[in-house]
Amino acid sequence: MPRKRLVRKHQVRATLNVVELTKAGTSLELQVFADREKIGSLSIGRGSLTWRGGKRQKAKRLSWSEFAQHMDSWTYTR
Repeated sequence: MPRKRLVRKHQVRATLNVVELTKAGTSLELQVFADREKIGSLSIGRGSLTWRGGKRQKAKRLSWSEFAQHMDSWTYTR
């Protein structure tokens, strides 16, 4: 019996600005796509992370403590 072909909906492309993330001003940039359309980008740095929606002008910056609070409330209150 032939196997079903897995169709991937999401794709993530990564750009690493500097190999060592311990220095200020360095980050890991992730571009997130769904069905070949960009749905946003996530910049991960030493002090914070920033999310920008696919067609948005503004980005939302969160410190790691704020991010942890959001994830805890989202994950454990459902």
